[in-house]
Amino acid sequence: MIFLNPSTLKKMKRFRSVSRGFWSFVIIMTMIFISFFGELFINSRALMVYHGGKFYFPTYSEMIPGSAFGLGYSYETNYRQLKTKLSQEEGAGFVLMPIVPYNAYENDLRTNEYPPFPPSFSQRHFLGTDNVGRDILARLVYGFRTAIIFSCVLLLLNYTIGIAVGCSMGYFGGKFDLFFQRIIEVWSNIPFLYVIIIISSIVVPSFMILILILAFFGWIGITWVMRTMTYREKEKEYILAVRSLGASHFRIIFRHIIPNTISVIVTYAPFAISGGIVSLTSLDYLGFGLPAPTPSWGELLSQGWQNMDAWWISASVVGALVVTLMTVTFTGEGVREAFDPRKHTIYE
Repeated sequence: MIFLNPSTLKKMKRFRSVSRGFWSFVIIMTMIFISFFGELFINSRALMVYHGGKFYFPTYSEMIPGSAFGLGYSYETNYRQLKTKLSQEEGAGFVLMPIVPYNAYENDLRTNEYPPFPPSFSQRHFLGTDNVGRDILARLVYGFRTAIIFSCVLLLLNYTIGIAVGCSMGYFGGKFDLFFQRIIEVWSNIPFLYVIIIISSIVVPSFMILILILAFFGWIGITWVMRTMTYREKEKEYILAVRSLGASHFRIIFRHIIPNTISVIVTYAPFAISGGIVSLTSLDYLGFGLPAPTPSWGELLSQGWQNMDAWWISASVVGALVVTLMTVTFTGEGVREAFDPRKHTIYE
C-alpha cells in the first residue's frame, strides 16, 4: 500500500479542486491510454476468432496465415474477409473485430472511386480516409502515440541537461556561471531550422535523430529557470546549515536544492510536452520530420492543405490538436495552482 505524506495529499486535493485542470488531466490520460492500447480499438487484426473449435487472439500474436482458416492463401489473414465468410456459413465460427477494423498503414481502395473518401459509418471510416485511402482516425490515434512518446523522451532529455547545468550555474556562480552564460548565448543563436534542413538533406531523419536535434536546442529554457531558482535557494538558511555540516556540493544540489524546486519543474512539464507535440507536428508538416509512411499529424495537416475539398482531413487534425493542446495547457494550470505554496484560494 502506498502512503503519501500530508503535504502531497493536500496538493492532490487542491489539484482536484481545479475542475478545469482535473478534467483536462482525465481527458488527456484517457487519450494516452487509448493510443497506447490502440490495437484493441483500431486495428485490421481481429481481437478474437473462433474457428474449427479453437480460439485465436491475433491482435498481439504472431501472423496467422489465411490457410489456417481455409482462405486458400499463405499470407496474413484478411480478418474482415474472414468475418464475412464465417457469417455466411452457419455454425462455422465468428470473428470479433475492433471498433475501427483498419490499421494506420492500410489502403482501403474502391472500384471506380478515388480517395480521399468522406466519413462513412457503413464503411467504418468514422473520420474518412486520406488521399491514399488510409483511415484518418487510425492515423490520428497512432500519430498521437508517436507524438506523446516523442514529447516525453524529449522532456526527459531537456530536463536532465537543463536542470543539471542550470543548478550548477546558480550554485557555483562566478566564472563558472559567466562561462556557461556565454556558451548558451552562442548556442541559442544557432538557426534551428537550418540545422534540420542540413541534416535532412544528408540522412533520413529518424525518431531518435529528431529527438537529439530538438534536445540539442531545447534544454536552454529550463536552464535559465533553474539557474534563477538555485541562486535564490542557495542563500536560504537550510542550505547554509547543511553546508556548515560539511555536506558535499553534489548532495546539496541533488538532495536539497532540486527537491525544493520540484514545484517549478512539475509546473513547466505539461507546457514542455505540448511544445514537443507542436514541434514534431510542425516538422512533419514542413517535410523535415518522420519519414513516410509513419502516422503523423503534420503529414495529415499537409494533406489537408493540399486537398481543401476533403475538409474532413484538416478538420480532424485541427480538432485533435486543439483538444490535445487545450487539455495539456489546462492540466498545466491546475498543476501550477496545486504546487504553488503561495496560493491558498481555489483557482477560478
